[in-house]
Amino acid sequence: MPLLRRRRLPAPERALLDLRPGDKVLVEAHLTDGRWAVATRRAVHLLEEGQVVRVPWSDVDRGSLDPTTRVLTVTWVWGGTSRLPFAQDGASVAFTQTFRERVQQSVVHAVPVTVPGGARVRLALRRDEEGEIFTQVLGDGTVDVEDPAVSAALDVAEAEARDAAGLPR
Repeated sequence: MPLLRRRRLPAPERALLDLRPGDKVLVEAHLTDGRWAVATRRAVHLLEEGQVVRVPWSDVDRGSLDPTTRVLTVTWVWGGTSRLPFAQDGASVAFTQTFRERVQQSVVHAVPVTVPGGARVRLALRRDEEGEIFTQVLGDGTVDVEDPAVSAALDVAEAEARDAAGLPR
């Protein structure tokens, strides 16, 4: 009975990864469109034709896997999206599980906030690649965080979130 083997990221492509001190590859998956998706402790790396895009986990807003098409739609904190088409194999399962775990690991605490004017945003305390905690406000891009009333509401929400997480203000 033959052993199932996962396709491995070729050495020349692996050498392109921007692995920082303390980082290591957790899982890699060859996408059906020819790209590679690599999850490391600190970031997700997307490789295509000798080019690498490296994004820290704290810059991933969320991901949604369509079970029928096996496409993982990644939403970045800046509002853009990427579609990662996976094959039906063990590498895709391992990647999507690791993706979820790493994004969740970067979120310390998150709360929905209704700001003046009625818009809803999410305020999140997140860990950056070095483990430092910072505040992130995620919305649809229509909220002016420089507006004094909005800024004051976010300051209150941040203080409450830090208190809930046991962090200093």
